[in-house]
Amino acid sequence: MGQELTKSDVKRIQEEIDHRKLVLRPQITREIAEAAAQGDRSENFEYYAAKKANRENNGRINYLERVLRFARIIDDSSKDDEVGLNNTVTLYFEDDDEEEVYRIVTSIRGHSLEGLISNESPIGRAVMGHKVGDRCEVTTEKGGSYYVVIRKIENTGESADDYIKAF
Repeated sequence: MGQELTKSDVKRIQEEIDHRKLVLRPQITREIAEAAAQGDRSENFEYYAAKKANRENNGRINYLERVLRFARIIDDSSKDDEVGLNNTVTLYFEDDDEEEVYRIVTSIRGHSLEGLISNESPIGRAVMGHKVGDRCEVTTEKGGSYYVVIRKIENTGESADDYIKAF
């Protein structure tokens, strides 16, 4: 089974694929041709750098196309008073007596250092569909658990595109 993606995720991935095929690929092809025209390739750094960039670009295109081919499209809408995709939630961690703010996103967009947590992560799974005031048990992958209380849910109407620029 593939990754869960929203329509905006699919759009963003397709835009990157198009950019890589229509802009980067021709640019890299020109760089390869220009470097090859310089003659001896055995010590031609520009040629090898351009060939490497071409392999990396093609690898990224193949990866993104595979993600789209096997993706499962999910709805990112939620009720105003329930935690859903692209909502920002303030959580109170009982054990630490601390609050933290997270944005719930799909797994392809997850970036915990920027406060973007996946709906498939332990915290994401625990809070999805819950309301302000709900006490949710977060079960870790190692079998432990802890509790968080949902203090605030914000639905800004913005997509995760506004918070992370690249995959």
